[in-house]
Amino acid sequence: MRALYLTHPQVRIDAEVPVPLWGLTDEGRGRVAAFVARGTVPAGALVFSSRETKALELAETIAAAAGTPVLADHLMGENDRSATGFLPPILFEATADRFFAEPDQSIEGWERAIDAQRRIVETVATALLSVPAGTAAIFCGHGAVGTLLKCHISGRPIARSEDQRRHAHPGGGNGFVFDLERGVIETEWLAMEDIAADWFDQTGLLATAK
Repeated sequence: MRALYLTHPQVRIDAEVPVPLWGLTDEGRGRVAAFVARGTVPAGALVFSSRETKALELAETIAAAAGTPVLADHLMGENDRSATGFLPPILFEATADRFFAEPDQSIEGWERAIDAQRRIVETVATALLSVPAGTAAIFCGHGAVGTLLKCHISGRPIARSEDQRRHAHPGGGNGFVFDLERGVIETEWLAMEDIAADWFDQTGLLATAK
């Protein structure tokens, strides 16, 4: 079954607000609106989301276009980084590097990458069981667990080199099309602006929008 995993775009960073409560910036919301306006959301698509605010804001716009409710699950959330809370960008990047480089270790109390990977894979697999044949599924989530999901499906080792920001838009708002049952990644990370409007077409090859 073909599905789309999509990460939230730019967020409003506020050190005084818990990270799961951060929302999208005006730029981020604008990118989501443009994505929907291109007709990339099939009518009746089932929209699954993390419960974090930034992912829910993405999911709500997409679900409105699909004419369906948001199906939210906290198990689709980003890797648990609550042990450190907000980290300045330089320190965050260094810690994230270690998170991917040492997947079987808890880095500064963060959820281990291997545990986060198992969680997101199992949650996506369970969600897909509820999707009727011929219905599109769109998952609205986060960069790290999205990367872990993609590594699993493609059979690649966990590595920071697979991170969305190394392949597509540095501000997030990237996605890939996949078939979990067949273990196939049909696209690498693409900025939402470059995801083909007919990505759910079951008959043809996918081509990026230009």
